[in-house]
Parts: sequence; structure tokens; C-alpha cells
Amino acid sequence: MSVSTAFDRARADDRSALIGYLPAGFPDVAGGIDALLAMVDAGCDVIEIGLPYTDPVMDGPTIQAAAQQALEGGVRTTDVLRTVEAVAATGTPTLIMTYWNPVERYGVDRFAADLASAGGAGLITPDLTPDFAPEWIAAADEHDLDKVFLVAPSSTDERIAMTTAQCRGFVYATAVMGVTGARTTTSDLAGPLVARTRAATRLPIGVGLGVSNGDQAAEVASYADGVIVGSSFVRTLLDHPGDRTGGLRALRALTEDLAAGVRRG
Repeated sequence: MSVSTAFDRARADDRSALIGYLPAGFPDVAGGIDALLAMVDAGCDVIEIGLPYTDPVMDGPTIQAAAQQALEGGVRTTDVLRTVEAVAATGTPTLIMTYWNPVERYGVDRFAADLASAGGAGLITPDLTPDFAPEWIAAADEHDLDKVFLVAPSSTDERIAMTTAQCRGFVYATAVMGVTGARTTTSDLAGPLVARTRAATRLPIGVGLGVSNGDQAAEVASYADGVIVGSSFVRTLLDHPGDRTGGLRALRALTEDLAAGVRRG
């Protein structure tokens, strides 16, 4: 299912969409699936599933710790696809967020075909820009997959126009300069970036900037079509090592708070 479906539903409810992220295989493959299903059940409209990678240069320490745990547990790309299949079966649009190297290693056409077969909506590629992505763009188009590229406060207007022209599904506006991570305040760079991006495209714009609670989600939802949350979900599970039940309960509570926030925005 295309991500645009979730944005259309949210727009019909006069609210932003809540987009939740966890890496596959964390705390283990089965536990990760349970966690993602809990997030869907508690109010996430779209799910991003991270493909754990050995050199996550754009991730902050929280997501790095979770990805490392998944790698040490032996997670494979096939496990990531199995996780996508389990979440997509709920009818929730499900994307993989990945660095480009694992996709190239797997085989671009094979990756696109297997992602589509698993019911995945598409791919978010934080370290791949459209001008260096002809192979992925062709494979995604062939398999009807969304292509989500990133824009940042440092992007020129020309760069934003080039990037959004190649996006499908939504545009990912990363409004924090530097690595990912939850923050106590939201960035004052986000609003202007969304405004500049809106001038270039009619696609929905999702904002990722370290949202960690419902009040911050409401603030971002006041100007963005989607609120992207990752590190806070990961931190919630990291805070409950070995306590599967407690971790899931806390994850549901966080998701419900965030879901209420995007409805206030």
C-alpha cells in the first residue's frame, strides 16, 4: 500500500500522520515485529523499518545502539523483509529506511522485487540523492514502490526542487543538522524548511527532528503533513531490557501520546 493512502486518511481527519520508526531485529526479530505491531495498534499511520547497518554515520547513539544489538543478534536482510511483511499485513503502509550500501550488496532489482513481494510501500534512502539514484529510481518505478528522498535546512531551493521531483509517497524533511536523536525542544529550522519544500511540490511533507512527546508532535503537526518519530520509540525499548511486557506497554503509551499530539496539531 502506498504511503499516500495514509496521508489521505489523515488529511480527511484534518490532522497530520504519525510515522513511527524501529530497526528490524530489535530487540530481536520476533520482538521487533511485536513492537511494531503494538505501535500500529496504538496509532501509527505509517511505519519505517530500519535495516541495521555496520556504519550508520547519520544515526545518533540511541538508534546506533539498537542497530548494533540487532546485528549482534544476527539480523539479515531477509529478516528485515519478513518484518515488513508482518507489518504490511495489517494494511499499514510500511517502508524500509536504509543506507544504500546494503541495497547495492543485495542487488537493486532483487531488493525492489522482494520488498514489493513483502507488501512494502517503498524505501527511504538518507544517504542517496536522486542524482545518484538512477538504478533505484528505475527499479522502484518498475515495482510501483515509493521513493522517499531527504531535504535539509542546508538544501538550496534548486536542490529541493530536484529532490522532490523524484520523490513519490512523501518528502522527508530532516530539520535537524547532524545525527538523529530525541531532543527536548523542536527545531526552529523545521517550519521554514517545510515552507520552502511546499513551494516546490504538492507531495506530503514529513518532518523528522527528534520529537519525543505529544506536545512536540502537536507543534510539528501544526505545519507538517507527517510527524516522524524514531529515537524515542527506540529509547523506550532500550529502557526495558529483558522486560518484553513492560517495553510493549511503555511503547503503546508513548504511541498513544504522540497520536493524540498529531490530532491536536
